[in-house]
Amino acid sequence: MTSEEILQNIKEVVNETIPIGAVVTNVEFEGPDVVIYTRNPGMLIDDSELIKEMARKLRKRIVIRPDPSVLTDEETATEGIRSVVPEEAQITSISFDHTSYEVVIEARKPGLVIGKSGNTLREIAKKIRWAPRVVRTPPIESSTVRGIRETLEREIAERREILMRIGHRIYRSEDVRSQWVRITALGGFREVGRSCLLLQTPESKILLDCGVNVASDDPNIAYPYLSAPEFKYVLTSGDLDAVVISHAHLDHSGFVPFLYKYGYDGPVYCTPPTRDLSTLLQLDYMDISQRENKDVPYSRKEIREVVKHTITLDYKEVRDIAPDVRLTLHNAGHILGSSIIHLHVGNGLHNIAYTGDLKYDYTKLFEPASTRFPRLETLIIESTYGGYNDRMPPRTESERQLMHIIKDTIARKGKVLIPVLSVGRAQEIVVVLEEYVRTGQLEGIPVWLDGMIWEATAIHTTYPEYLCRKLRDQIFHQGHNPFLSDAFDAVGDSNQRKSIMEGDPAIILATSGMLIGGPSVEYFKNLADDPANTLVFVSYQAEGSLGSRVQKGWNEIPLKGENGKTEVIRVNMDVCTVDGFSGHSDHTQLINFVRKINSKLERVLTNHGDGSKSIELASIIYKTFKKETRSPLNLETMRLS
Repeated sequence: MTSEEILQNIKEVVNETIPIGAVVTNVEFEGPDVVIYTRNPGMLIDDSELIKEMARKLRKRIVIRPDPSVLTDEETATEGIRSVVPEEAQITSISFDHTSYEVVIEARKPGLVIGKSGNTLREIAKKIRWAPRVVRTPPIESSTVRGIRETLEREIAERREILMRIGHRIYRSEDVRSQWVRITALGGFREVGRSCLLLQTPESKILLDCGVNVASDDPNIAYPYLSAPEFKYVLTSGDLDAVVISHAHLDHSGFVPFLYKYGYDGPVYCTPPTRDLSTLLQLDYMDISQRENKDVPYSRKEIREVVKHTITLDYKEVRDIAPDVRLTLHNAGHILGSSIIHLHVGNGLHNIAYTGDLKYDYTKLFEPASTRFPRLETLIIESTYGGYNDRMPPRTESERQLMHIIKDTIARKGKVLIPVLSVGRAQEIVVVLEEYVRTGQLEGIPVWLDGMIWEATAIHTTYPEYLCRKLRDQIFHQGHNPFLSDAFDAVGDSNQRKSIMEGDPAIILATSGMLIGGPSVEYFKNLADDPANTLVFVSYQAEGSLGSRVQKGWNEIPLKGENGKTEVIRVNMDVCTVDGFSGHSDHTQLINFVRKINSKLERVLTNHGDGSKSIELASIIYKTFKKETRSPLNLETMRLS
């Protein structure tokens, strides 16, 4: 049965089920959704049980949209919204999405736009016919989020054509019962960086993550093994069904645009924050590579293609992404929008969870990673800190240690340099420092944020629903947002950076977290020689990175200067590592995560860790839980069922 025949059957079910008064004008696949266009959307929206029954019968997600012919014009619709919504809601923006026929209403008090039991929202829908979607106005505007929205608005027609094409590919055959499933390790196995694996069934091919090892300039080490024969054929033949991204860090998302450069034209699935943050990081990676005269594997054009082809999902939303594969994303606790990727394969044949990077503990920003999966036979788990002795101290102890280092350094008139990942560790440290400033323990000490930290933080404020309950409550109910504290100042330009390095004692948070490009390297070059200063590592330092060499105790570091000549940096500053702030789980947390998962788990594969740590974690899981375990090598293929 072809996708057109499947769609025709769906139309027949819709026509039999929906009351005549709804006036259905079209039914179409748009991505993984079945979209019903109607001249009377209110009739169907009010009857939620009817939609649920139809979704159950069709076994697909149903979306109701107004037919374009019944929509009020944008000016009239805007006036209609403002006439219904009370001024106290403080609407800041009204924009119209011509792909989904939604009107996006940004307000400082979104509850007043929704109304009691959704009454105001329903009144808006009936008055203007557009489908209203309410979002909270972010306190910090993000140029990345604005740019993505503008790109999607400009490419309305192409975006709709892309979604329809994807939908017809997903539903190209029906009730597929695959007999086997296997995965191929294309990167990130027994190593950290360039995470990438290919899942295959007789019917489908899906790529999980596609990252780049930013610590290496060697393409053979930096990029995934996309030239492996079976993947090369999948890509060039157009057989790749989907790419699913666990989170935005470059070692998981940084090579995705390259796929579009070489012919991929399918969907990318991830959470909304992952889309926005990965776009920010990919653009920065490309710009840094150009400035340092390194090979750039893609251009802005390919990054735009990724944006146009991305289909975002919130946690726990279930979607078909291939004829025999269903996707659900779960909280991974690592960074904003990070996901454990759960795949239900072959109508009950096999269930796989790929953790990406995982934090199974409470942090200042996020809840612990989810352990609730309906079914799970194979777990692919990270092992960054998988070794038996990789035990992190309690967070309170780590915070005390950081404060002690800062106070000692300031007392001797030095500066504290904290290299941070712009996404994740930066915001975690910001919240910690803000609390100490607010409680009077860091009075009068300037805290500078340099690099992409401010823009990444703006994206965090755009998606408060992805933050932990405690932080959301602090922001929305206690009226205190730590990201807006007067304690922090963004560094504007190189002249200001120079004055900071020559000025009074200060705390400096600067990207990148591994001293690989970015302003942290410039600060390091200028501050390293002074024993009054301190460098504090709060995140993982990949093997081969400048940060790793400094962390190991090198006291002379050869680095290229702006004139291209190599200069030797003498490291006289204190170098400290404060464990406990990491977004990764330590050994105990990884074991507890596996323990918490239901007993039906059959197999555990370890990845994303140095070889010894991946092997050791696999061995301990086997001895502890008596489950089949493996620590595969890159380019290995394993049959799971």
